[in-house]
Amino acid sequence: MGDLMIVAIVVIFLSLVVLMGGIILSKGKGGTKKVKKFKAKDHAQVLKDANRRLAQNPKDVEALQALGEVYFSEQAWEKAFKTYETLMEVAAGNPDIDEFAINRRYGLSALKLNRFEEAYKGLVVAHAVKQDDFETCYNLGYLEFQRRQYEKAIIYLRQATRLNMEHAFTLRYLGHALFKTKNYKEALGVLKRAIDLQPEDKESLFAMGESQFELGQPDQAIRIFSHLRTDPALGPSAALFAGTIHLNQRQFQKAVMDFEIGLRHPDIKVEVLVEIKYRLAAAYLKEQELSKAVNLLTEINQIYPNYKDVPLQLSRYKELNSNRNLQTYLMSATSDFITLCRKITLSFFPKAKVKITDISVQKNDWADILAEVETTRWSDVVLFRMIRSTGTTGELTLRDFHARIKDLKAGKGYCVTAGVFSDESKKFVEARLIDLMEKDKLMSLLNNIDTRQKGLLVDE
Repeated sequence: MGDLMIVAIVVIFLSLVVLMGGIILSKGKGGTKKVKKFKAKDHAQVLKDANRRLAQNPKDVEALQALGEVYFSEQAWEKAFKTYETLMEVAAGNPDIDEFAINRRYGLSALKLNRFEEAYKGLVVAHAVKQDDFETCYNLGYLEFQRRQYEKAIIYLRQATRLNMEHAFTLRYLGHALFKTKNYKEALGVLKRAIDLQPEDKESLFAMGESQFELGQPDQAIRIFSHLRTDPALGPSAALFAGTIHLNQRQFQKAVMDFEIGLRHPDIKVEVLVEIKYRLAAAYLKEQELSKAVNLLTEINQIYPNYKDVPLQLSRYKELNSNRNLQTYLMSATSDFITLCRKITLSFFPKAKVKITDISVQKNDWADILAEVETTRWSDVVLFRMIRSTGTTGELTLRDFHARIKDLKAGKGYCVTAGVFSDESKKFVEARLIDLMEKDKLMSLLNNIDTRQKGLLVDE
């Protein structure tokens, strides 16, 4: 009887083991079918089943994952974003959840919706879990670039480039970030690779031109900017760069053409417009187109009353524009300046006999004219120094002039300027036979130069 009891107990125990095993296997098989059921059906059925389960349990991770898969694949970004946002909340600390995948998709969905803060948050977590995912690295680099964190952008974009060396946008943003950090040499190489992959990327071409300009390669830069001058978006800025390069190279006519092309664009940012006009005015001045320069400076002054030195230039060149002789005195070629100085010498002493014996020019800064002057009352050798400046003439120039008078054995000297003399220079000539003539006296001479020229000029 005891043996039968033992056998019965063993049989019952084995039956229970088999029964429990069957239940466990049944549950396991049921779970597998459940996963396959979500994956096997079409999207509409998956959405229906997932939403039905979520109605019973809003934190059903499996149903949320199924929804997220469907919304993400269908590019329903708003729904995908909200789904993965919920998943991030309910899946915290769950070892069965792929933290990388959820944060990655959350970040990418947010990025598609221009929700940059949320995108950054998700992608940073995803990158912390897995550093070798191209999409994560590239988009983090893009976001850092948009945040103007160029050094950080470079780190992510370099990682992305190592993972995919043929992705045009990765190279584009890496090149622009390098340019922003003034790493012009490397930027130039990266931007060239980006343009090779995407030739229509004119912004990168423009950045290439800027890099060449910064690297002291004006000839290469000018080719790019000249090509882009007519572009509707980049044309004004390209024309500004092209004109500036030609201006620096003293190719003034080409600079004028560049700036004029830039001004033909209908839509120009006001700061670019003003700078083009400012530099075009400078080019016109170099070409002796004074009236055109004054008109441009006046236009600038109406937009920005205190832009750079425009008020000062206007006060100077308006007067020059109204007085041809003053314009010649300050701006014309040396030969024209010398001709004017000869006339000034004649007009100095009405009815006197004047014989010019020597003319010398110092770097186009001034002209020294030595003349023998004979009047009814006196005769002497006089040295004139005509200074081409509207600024302040200092003592050193007067000391040099005094030494020159002594060397030439002149009896008297006249120093003429379109500007003023410093207090030190005025003190220096107090006990010396030198007369100083500032702008007001020069203007008097210039205004009457043609009518007062009655002296007799005798050249050797």
